[in-house]
Amino acid sequence: MIKILANDGIDPIGKKMLEDAGFTVDTNNIPQDELPAKLQAYDAITVRSATKVRKALIDACPNLKLIGRGGVGVDNIDVDYAKEKGIGVYNTPASSSLSVAELVFASLFGCVRFLPDSNRKMPVDGNTKFNDLKKAYAKGVELRGKTLGIVGFGRIGREVAKIALGVGMDVIAYDLYPFNPELELTLGGDIKVKASVKTVSLEEVITTSDFITLHTPFIDKALLGKEELAKTRKGVGLVNISRGGLIDELALVDALNSGQVSFAALDVFDNEPTPREEILKHPKISLTPHIGAATNEAQERIGVELASLIIGHFKK
Repeated sequence: MIKILANDGIDPIGKKMLEDAGFTVDTNNIPQDELPAKLQAYDAITVRSATKVRKALIDACPNLKLIGRGGVGVDNIDVDYAKEKGIGVYNTPASSSLSVAELVFASLFGCVRFLPDSNRKMPVDGNTKFNDLKKAYAKGVELRGKTLGIVGFGRIGREVAKIALGVGMDVIAYDLYPFNPELELTLGGDIKVKASVKTVSLEEVITTSDFITLHTPFIDKALLGKEELAKTRKGVGLVNISRGGLIDELALVDALNSGQVSFAALDVFDNEPTPREEILKHPKISLTPHIGAATNEAQERIGVELASLIIGHFKK
C-alpha cells in the first residue's frame, strides 16, 4: 500500500480521494530536521511552502517516488534533481490563482484608502485624535481609470487582469515569454465579455504604472531594486503576493520614506518566517503572512487537483 505524508496538510476532500483510491495518508507534521529519518516510512510527500525537499533529503530517502506541491511555486523543491532520481514532481498551478488575485485587490482597495494604517491607529488614537486621523486619511484615490502594471502574465497575472478590467482600470502587462493578451471575463449571471490587455516592456511597466503587482517565480536578484524604484512614477503603489526577494526590502523602505512609493502590500518576505522589523512596523506597508492561496475554495481545489495527480501517477 502506498503511504503518503501530507506534511503541510491537505484538504479533507483530497485526503478522502486518496484514501478511497487505496492510499494511506498521514497528515501529522514532521519537523524539517526529522524528515531524513522519518520520511523513510513513506512513498510520497506533499508539501506547501513550509517544508523543503532539497537534494540532501532526496538522497536520504531512496524510497521516495513522488513529491507533490500544493500550490504554484516549487522554489522549496529541488525539482530537476528529483526528476533525475526518477521521482515524480507535481504542483497545482491552476487551483489558487483566483484567491491570490482577490488578495491583490483586497490589498489595493485597502491601501488606496489607508485602511492598514487606519486600523493600526484608530484603536489607539480614535477617541482622542479622531479629527486628526480623519484629516490624515482624507486623500484617498479611486482605482478606476488608473494604470495597473502586471509583471508576470501567467495564470495568476491573468486573473488579476480580469478583476482590474472589471474595476475599470487600464491594464498593461509584461512577461519574459510571449503571451496571449486576450481575456474572457465572467460577470454576474454568467455573462461573458471579451477584453484584452496592452503588452509592454518591463521598463514601461516600471515607469508608467500607477500600481505594480508582481507575479513571477523567484529570481537571483530583485526585480524592483533601488534603480528600478527610482524610475517609477512618483507615488506608485506596489503589491508583492508572489515571492520574497522580488522587491529589495531596504530600498523599498527608503522609497516609502521619500514618498517615491506611496504604499506597498506584502504577503511574502525575504526572511520568512521572520520578516525584517523595518518592514513589519512601517506605516505605509500592508502586511499579510503569506496567505495568498489560503481560502477554503482554493485549498479544496488544490487538494482535489493534487490527489488526482497522485492517483494518476501511481495508477498509470
